[in-house]
Amino acid sequence: MDFDGLSVDQAPPISAPLRFFLTAPLFAVLAGILILFSDAAALISRHSMEAIVITHAITIGFLSFVMFGALTQMLPVLAGVKIAKVDLVSKISYIFLLTGTLCMIFGLWFNMSILLLGASALLGGGFLLIIISMLAAFKNVINFTASIRAMITGLVFALFITLIGVHLLASHGIGRFSDSHLLFANIHSVWAIFGFAGVLIIGVAFHILPMFYVAPKFKRFCKQRVVWLISTGLLLWLALNIFFDSYAVAAKIWIATFFWAFATTVYMKLSARRRKVSDVTIWYWRSAAVFMTLGAFSWVINDFFNAEYIVVVSIFIGGGFIFSIMSGMLYKIVPFLVWFHLNAKGYMSIPTMNDMVNKKLATTQFVLFIVSLIGFSISFFVPYFLEISAFVFIASMLILEYNIVIAVLIYLKTIKTKPDFDMSMFTMKVEN
Repeated sequence: MDFDGLSVDQAPPISAPLRFFLTAPLFAVLAGILILFSDAAALISRHSMEAIVITHAITIGFLSFVMFGALTQMLPVLAGVKIAKVDLVSKISYIFLLTGTLCMIFGLWFNMSILLLGASALLGGGFLLIIISMLAAFKNVINFTASIRAMITGLVFALFITLIGVHLLASHGIGRFSDSHLLFANIHSVWAIFGFAGVLIIGVAFHILPMFYVAPKFKRFCKQRVVWLISTGLLLWLALNIFFDSYAVAAKIWIATFFWAFATTVYMKLSARRRKVSDVTIWYWRSAAVFMTLGAFSWVINDFFNAEYIVVVSIFIGGGFIFSIMSGMLYKIVPFLVWFHLNAKGYMSIPTMNDMVNKKLATTQFVLFIVSLIGFSISFFVPYFLEISAFVFIASMLILEYNIVIAVLIYLKTIKTKPDFDMSMFTMKVEN
């Protein structure tokens, strides 16, 4: 691995990201259980209450927990920025997001206004606290790399989708919907997928692929222009949706083209990597590239089918692309954090990063996940596959949680023993 450019002295406490990572798969399990109790016909519509609840159990409960947990670690280490009171911020935002997500899920599922209003306040407070804290941390950055610019851009989009999401959720809580409710919902979902998650993944890939996989570095054009071009496309899409709705497909083609180009580039970079050893995380990145290609163009073509296949598009992009990369990141980041923090404390006789994950179980988990995605896609046309796919998905997420817990247990067991070396005089500066 290439650790060039890492600011190890800025690393936050290991508990800051781990609390998010350990919770994320459990929300995915909950989403799978909710699918089992849902009607297949209802899930076909993106506006059905069951679809909204399950979507947010995955997007907020799993995807955002993984992304913000990763940012808690990556901003100080990759960008060299200090998040003020990072441990306190992560604890408060975690509690707010955890309780807020649960209130939202059960509030929508059981139509309980008090839970929805509480969820609106909790989620709004949790997201705004961590997003603003992270954006504020960039004020002292001198060298704005491509990854840093992408992180800032993704967080700005996250700020807007949070405000829109709070408005939408509060509308459900009071039972009053404006004439622009569906437009706001559409902006919320598209900017969340492409503006926040998509841009953030691109920025992380600029650094992660060369570091973890010894893949060739991205071209200068890709690093300096792609995020800007995608952001421009998202703003154009917004303007067209508001003023010239019938021409919005032009902006969708623009956005889809650059995400397809990114997906293709990722696949090629991984094929050209100098370290040819393959593992489940490589498979996740490769499958994500394939699903992004399918999803991006399906999103465009869907306009010509009265948007009836948008759920399948969501499975391709949300599940096949974003979820795949988040899962692969967990398999890399959690063992890295354990190894990194134990070494910093003076422990040398510890398992390697590869040995902290059960490879056979990880492979099984990956296969089950891909099978579940295919099954969910087929269930749109053949509802019989929905229940089977849900069981497969739940099994996959339980295995993912188990693999993460095993790595964390290695850390907890090791710190109870005496370090190999006394590192007190070389203690890393940790932001509290």
